[in-house]
Amino acid sequence: MLDDDLKRDFDSLRPGESTESGATRRTALKAALGVGYAAATLPIAAQTAIQTSDEGLKAGPVKYPVAGFEVPAYAAAPAGRTGLPVVLVIQEIFGVHAYIADTCRRFARQGYLAIAPELYARQGDPKGYTEVPKLMAEVVSKVPDAQVMADLDGALAWARANGGNTDKAGITGFCWGGRIVWLYAATGKVKAGVAWYGRLVGQASELTPKHPIDVAAGLQAPVLGLYGGKDQGIPLDTVDKMKAALATGTPAAKASQFVVYPDAGHAFHADYRPSYVQAAAEDGWQRALAWFKAHGVA
Repeated sequence: MLDDDLKRDFDSLRPGESTESGATRRTALKAALGVGYAAATLPIAAQTAIQTSDEGLKAGPVKYPVAGFEVPAYAAAPAGRTGLPVVLVIQEIFGVHAYIADTCRRFARQGYLAIAPELYARQGDPKGYTEVPKLMAEVVSKVPDAQVMADLDGALAWARANGGNTDKAGITGFCWGGRIVWLYAATGKVKAGVAWYGRLVGQASELTPKHPIDVAAGLQAPVLGLYGGKDQGIPLDTVDKMKAALATGTPAAKASQFVVYPDAGHAFHADYRPSYVQAAAEDGWQRALAWFKAHGVA
């Protein structure tokens, strides 16, 4: 069950009021989730960073238990409504900071209950790191896929208990989270996924035994892959390999699609970073909403 104080706070919010306002007992959680930008991404591109109001929404930090651990998350939903479709929003390598929280509010404005779990919470706080290689070595590389899958199951359970209709659940994620979208789409627990520039191939390890190409043929939910033609970290030949694997698989695998934006590089949706490509980001967002609607999430 959700932490009593946080559950009360989320359930009793008035439109426009977030759990981030007041309440010193939540100071640590507030600092960790949805407030400010990860140190490694600073300075932000303030001229393009999108700021979505929480007016008319319930929005803020929550917690839910998984295997004895309280997973922190950021959630946003239209105030006063239940039976909402659910979207799991999966973080970049930088954790659940202001950009991911804002993305949750964008989905909430479209009528979804959106929840973004802090999936590194057991391993460390990614937002304080100033160097990406150190963040990768000390936190990200230590996160097991099995832990992530269990935490996403827990997020769906929390959503079900807090106004969400998990029969209409989808998942979207960015960079590190884009890879997770493909993996979770193979579990049969969501109806559709949208993966933004997530890696498709990789070396198997004890913590990451499979990669998207390994589960492609067995997908249980169709995935829309949104990728950049100039992404130096994800070669286009891996997109071609993924397409070939999908073509041999389940109906959901065969229904999956890719859109490659030729003038975009990595992280083109990240509006707070110099990598942002407005045309690709806006087109991808509209395609994501349409994809969820077409596949029974909206």
